[in-house]
Amino acid sequence: MSTTGLLVRRYVTETARNPVTATMLVVVPVVFVAVAARKIADAAELLGGQGGVEVEAATAGWAAAFISAIAMYFQVRSARATDRRLVLAGMAPARLVGARLATGLALALTATAAALVTLAARTGIDAPGRTVAGTLMFAVVYLGIGALVGALVSGPVNGTVLVFFVWILDVFLGPAFGSADRAVTRILPTHFATLWMMDLPSRHGGRVGDLGWALLWTAAALAVGWTVIAATSRAARPHRQAGQLATAVRMGMRTAARNRVLWALLIAVPTIFILSTALTTPEEFQTMALPENGRQAVVRFWFPDAHPGFMTPVAIASLAALAGLFTVLDARSGDRRLALAGLRARSLLAARLSVVALGALIATAASVAVTAVLFDARQWGFYLAANALIGLTYGLVGVLIGSLFGRVGGVFVAFLVPFLDIGLEQSPMLNPEVSVLGRALPGYGAARVLYDAALTASFDETGPLLIAIAWVAGLTLAAGLLFRRAVRTAVA
Repeated sequence: MSTTGLLVRRYVTETARNPVTATMLVVVPVVFVAVAARKIADAAELLGGQGGVEVEAATAGWAAAFISAIAMYFQVRSARATDRRLVLAGMAPARLVGARLATGLALALTATAAALVTLAARTGIDAPGRTVAGTLMFAVVYLGIGALVGALVSGPVNGTVLVFFVWILDVFLGPAFGSADRAVTRILPTHFATLWMMDLPSRHGGRVGDLGWALLWTAAALAVGWTVIAATSRAARPHRQAGQLATAVRMGMRTAARNRVLWALLIAVPTIFILSTALTTPEEFQTMALPENGRQAVVRFWFPDAHPGFMTPVAIASLAALAGLFTVLDARSGDRRLALAGLRARSLLAARLSVVALGALIATAASVAVTAVLFDARQWGFYLAANALIGLTYGLVGVLIGSLFGRVGGVFVAFLVPFLDIGLEQSPMLNPEVSVLGRALPGYGAARVLYDAALTASFDETGPLLIAIAWVAGLTLAAGLLFRRAVRTAVA
């Protein structure tokens, strides 16, 4: 067996040893396509896009793209030091880079196969050639994006938020959710691949055509992946060791404040996301059934004015979940050392949860500040409270996800759960009646409060408000129990 083949086998085996990561490569695309495909198609049609089976087919590509980018990001970040040592020991860089890319392609193919099999079982595949080739192009393009982010961004929370930001813009500003003629969206990574996959001619592809541009994007992504992996394995650089946290909340905040990129992302990502939502919303009236003065009423509203207010909690939930996940994971080893040194578990827990709450509230404040420029809620106090509850809820959900699934698997779950919950299941536009699943998810109570506060003049959702508060209390208790168990294990 060649050296490159041996390396690929070792790298794949290393990934397979983590059952959570291996499982999420299959589970996330399966759940995304099986559960979300139809509702995403409905949302695309509602926003003036195509809708129908074409968009449902595109969900396979979107799922494979996100999984591929995250898998490649962590592969580049986690293997940087090892790869440099192999190069310094005399291994040809080309073989090493080829092995890394081949491993990334193997992971992407796994996610692609899972998404396509689910799509075939759920709706069938009308155009197998376009769907399979398009999904593969999505996955390869995002391999390059994951590699590039992995080379440029060291902090995992910053890197995964950046990947998520690129992905969300690519999907929701792309041709599936709006007009294919907008010039500004032509620079999105999968713009032409989406058009070709959906058999929707752009008329701006020129002589190269939509397929030609999609293949150029795919080739460029492979070239970028090769270049950045080669660059990161050339020479070893000293690693800065993060200082141990001193004690409790004050030192926890001081440590968190050092991550200026995270706080910038918590502000910039929802700002751009909400502004882009306002720019792409079709100009039409919509109706929604909501309680008003104790009775069900049909509320009519101008969709471009209201849509930014509806999308705000989606951005908050996603960012808060990632912040909660990485706040706990990044501090785990330091917390264990502090526990061994005698610091009480409750002080450590207070420090971590304070940082999580701070991240959630910063994302909430930034999102609501932007929303206030575009949207006028009928009850601003309850609207703000609902968004804050969603942020705190999903910050705590991120803590639990990190404790249960780890770093890579946790990112997959932290991406999937808030999107399915706040973005799809809780949306009255997609679900006139909340499903049994929707009522069981963490965002149910706060989302009911949010829509009531956004569109009606009287508050009628006391029950859901209490449910939202109970979720925050219950998640705090669960996070505390998991944290104390981890600390006691370290001490023992």
